Amino acid sequence: MNIYSQKQTWKRLLFITAALIGISSLVYTDRLVKQLAQEEENKVKLWARATELLANSGDENIDISFVFEVIRDNETVPVILTDQNENIISVRNIDSLKSLDTVFVKEQLALMKAQHEPIEVELVAGEKNLIFYRNSKLYYSLKYYPYVQLGVISLFILVSYIAFSTSRRAEQNQVWVGMAKETAHQLGTPISSLLAWMEHLRAKGVDEQTIQEITRDLTRLETITERFSKIGATPKLEPKPIAKVMEDSVNYMKLRSSRKVIFNFNPGNTTNLNVPMNIPLFEWVIENLCRNAIDAMNGAGTITVDMEAKEEQIIIDISDTGKGMPKSKFKTVFEPGYTTKQRGWGLGLSLTKRIIENYHSGKIFVKNSVIDKGTTFRIILNS
Repeated sequence: MNIYSQKQTWKRLLFITAALIGISSLVYTDRLVKQLAQEEENKVKLWARATELLANSGDENIDISFVFEVIRDNETVPVILTDQNENIISVRNIDSLKSLDTVFVKEQLALMKAQHEPIEVELVAGEKNLIFYRNSKLYYSLKYYPYVQLGVISLFILVSYIAFSTSRRAEQNQVWVGMAKETAHQLGTPISSLLAWMEHLRAKGVDEQTIQEITRDLTRLETITERFSKIGATPKLEPKPIAKVMEDSVNYMKLRSSRKVIFNFNPGNTTNLNVPMNIPLFEWVIENLCRNAIDAMNGAGTITVDMEAKEEQIIIDISDTGKGMPKSKFKTVFEPGYTTKQRGWGLGLSLTKRIIENYHSGKIFVKNSVIDKGTTFRIILNS
């Protein structure tokens, strides 16, 4: 399992754990809410029976003090007492000032009717009163508390994740910059030594063709060293003929690839256009994409480079006939550490994205990909 896969696994585990905690909280709170609702209903029913007993008590010797106690105990559940025609008789546990407003009380009555069936109070002579009620503020506070809690927790997690990601990204950048500069520094010494040996070989009369081939490879090493030295620094961009740079990069890869790999280059209408760029870094991008394409094709297939100038932009499509990738990987292939190879750190496409988007103010993304048919990467540069 590579670094990226491990990171994704941990993210999934943390998400599942958070989801389980949230669901457990909601289930438990929902149970408490249902219990509270039942208790409030029982309280109103008891209040109704007490009211009924009080209204129908004709014997002055009957002790009904407990009835008044029951009525006084209801200090949380809002209720409205009406006659059988729903004419309001009295209200309880509703704002004392607002309860003087007839319109407001009728609105509350409508809400109560929509929420619960009224409880009947049987009176003498076959008449009856109706008690309407709705749940208390405590009920609603308890009902919506877990959602507020989850919202606060989610916000905290989001802010923490952003802060952590930003800090980690900055740390990764420092590591990459340090590694790149150290690599450039380490390459500098043997390259200087090899240049001196080149002069020695030339003085010894080694044939010029051999000297030229070795010189070409040394020049290549110098270019690679320059690329590494520029990581972390803002490169200087100069207007260069984009079609020529692309053609040179493709030809370089063509000469160093198997004959089983066919390269097609179509500059389109970009032949005479200049684009601000840093050639060593931009060539690195094209080589990375071509090398990945060759790996995806297992060393045999076709790589096609199509270019087009459109609305002050240069569009470059690099397509292969390789194994392709699922849509879920279109973005993750650019993540540091992501790789399908047994060897390598998975930094190639990450650095490619950095060079195009951070240094050249362009865009790079997977345009499309079909399993077992191939992939197309698209680069967009401002002309």
